[in-house]
Parts: sequence; C-alpha cells; structure tokens
Amino acid sequence: MSWIDDLIQELSPGGVAFKTLGDVGTFIRGNGLQKSDLTNEGFPAIHYGQVHTYYGTWATETISFTSPGLAAKLRKAEPGDLVIATTSEDDQAVGKAVAWLGEAATAVSGDAFIYHHSLDPKYVSYFFQSEQFQGQKMRSITGAKVRRISGDSLAKIKIPVPPVEVQREIVRVLDSFSALEAELEAELEARRQQYSYYRDFLMTFGGDVKWLPMGKVTTIVRGASPRPIQSFLTDKDEGVPWIRIGDVPAGGKYITATAQRVTKEGAAKSRMVHPGDFVLSNSMSFGRPYISKIEGAIHDGWLAISDFSESFLPDFLYHMLRSAPIQREFARRAGSSTVSNLNADIVRAVPIPIPSMDDQRRIVAILDNFEKLVNSLVDGLPAELAARRRQYECYRDKLLTFEEAVV
Repeated sequence: MSWIDDLIQELSPGGVAFKTLGDVGTFIRGNGLQKSDLTNEGFPAIHYGQVHTYYGTWATETISFTSPGLAAKLRKAEPGDLVIATTSEDDQAVGKAVAWLGEAATAVSGDAFIYHHSLDPKYVSYFFQSEQFQGQKMRSITGAKVRRISGDSLAKIKIPVPPVEVQREIVRVLDSFSALEAELEAELEARRQQYSYYRDFLMTFGGDVKWLPMGKVTTIVRGASPRPIQSFLTDKDEGVPWIRIGDVPAGGKYITATAQRVTKEGAAKSRMVHPGDFVLSNSMSFGRPYISKIEGAIHDGWLAISDFSESFLPDFLYHMLRSAPIQREFARRAGSSTVSNLNADIVRAVPIPIPSMDDQRRIVAILDNFEKLVNSLVDGLPAELAARRRQYECYRDKLLTFEEAVV
C-alpha cells in the first residue's frame, strides 16, 4: 500500500480526479443474441446470464459461440471493453461486469451493455465490484421482480481516475489476491474429490458384513404439509420450527434453525422430528441427508429417519447415506418407480450394510476429518477461503479509495 501511496503522491500530488463513467467511456447495448443461439463453436459470444454465472473479473476466452451469420448482425465488445449484465433478481448482481481481454471481438446479448472506455480494463472491472460502485448503483436500480439499471444511470456514476501507472499497480495487487483465492478454491475442490473417493472406498463392503433393508433397522416416514401452509405460519415464539430445504446451508450437515414457524395446530397436521433424527430430501435433489439438532415439523418434501441407534452411529449413517453406492441405489429405484422421486417404501427397501460399531467409529474418525476440512465454516478450507475473500474485499475497497482533487 505504501508503494502505491508514494506513487500517487509523486504522480498526482493534488489528489485524484473523479469523473463519471460517461466522461471516460460510452455504453452500447448488446442485441439479438438468445440462449438458443449459443453453440459450441463459431464466433465468440457472451450472453448476459453468463456474466453472472461463469465469468470473473476478466476473460480471455468465451465459453459459448454463435453462428458467423448471426454474429455479423450483432454488436460486439472489442478487446479491453467491459461486458456489463444489467438485469438480475438480485440488486447486488445488477451491473456485474467482466473485462473482455480476448484477442478479437465477441458478440454480446441484450440485457447487457458494452462499455468502451479509456482506462485500464481490469481497473474498471475491479471498480465495478467495489463498495463505491455498489453504493452509487443502488440508487438507480428499477423494476419489481426483475431489477435493472439503464445506460444513462451507469453513465452518471463517478469513478476515481488516477494516473495509468497507479491503475496498473492496483490491478497487479488485486490480481495477486485473485490468484491466491483461485489456488485455495482449486485446493478445496481437490480435497472434496479426495473426501468423496475415500468415503465411497470406506463405504464399500462385501459379504462379510451383514446387509439389511433400511426399513428393518430404521423407522422411515414421510413428512406432511398442513394446507394451505400460509394459514398455519406464525411469528409467535411458541410456534414450532418449520423445516424447509432453504434452512440448510449448502454443503451443511446439520439443521440448527429455521426461518419460519408453524402453529401447534399446523404441527399436528405435519410430521415432527427430534434432535438426532435424520431428514432426507425426497424430491428434486433427492437423497440428501441432514441431521436435525432441533425439534421441528417437516413437510412432504422430506422423509424422516429415526430409531437407528441399535444399528448405526449417527455420523456413520450420515456418511453412508451420502456415499455413491447408496446414492446410485436411490437414483435407480426412484427412476424405476411411477414417480420421479423417493418415497418411504423405496427407501425402506434399499439394502444397507451394518458393520460393527468399532468399524463404524474407525470410519467416522477418518471421514469426519475430511468433511471438517472441506465443509467447516469455522476452521476448514471454506473458512479460510471466506477469510481470504474478506481480506481481498477490504484491500480492493481501500485501494480504490482516493482523496479527490480540488478542481
């Protein structure tokens, strides 16, 4: 930071000029490119949705293409331009930008702007991530469910314009943070694959281990939904926690709290689970187990699994239900039924191995260490990655904060 401060003092001793994005560039709306027009080869193309879901701060290659004939009719981003997604259901995502650094032009869809400017492209793209940009942008977002920002509004947003040498030095520092984050993400993904491999290896048993249908060693019942559910929701403390899919964090193991509660009358029409019980999703992404740490009511998108303590340690059963052999069996049986989801009868019939408690403890000790490393938000790799991202955001916003020159 001191080097950049010294550089600013040397090159811009009176402060840094602040200009509107319209002063230093122009916004051109993309056109005519639909998702159905995207192909695996042809002319490079960026759809606005991909700016949200795929691209980072900059890109040198596109993941999609379109036909040369259609591309000839489309507006294009030239190398150094930004591609800005202008619509989203999330205000934070409105105005997400990627600097296009490919060797040639790329076609751009509607609901996106091409920003042609005179600044360092990465510097501008980092600015679009900053608190400065977010704070100014929020005042100009319009729309109800689909939120959007216009080119005229973007053009009025002010950006600090330090000398190009300072812009490049800021980019160098932030690029280094991005590289470190990418390395940590790659390590996390490798560890997750390692965890999955060892889990599936340790959960592969032969004929020396007793196998029984799950229904013989556990109690499995389907949840139930009081209807209409809105009539049974309550804000009162005496309400019963209403467990939904959204109450479980991505990659999480435990259910610890709920966003909603139902009345005692609603809970009586539902199915109760207790601390230590399992819930298993039975539709959409079916077969995902969680362990409840609370007493609550579950809807009919869940199955409840209980009464397994004589046969299984809870953590062993959790790893077993997540393992590839069991997940494949769930998928096979669900696909062969008259409905495309799991039901209690299907899960009861799935054969499951029952190793000794000593073997279960040994397996759990190994897999719990792996799972903590790849899923813990306290002391695992996700926690380290979150801390790295917070550090990056802090440095980014500090690096992009300047004393404005007095005109």
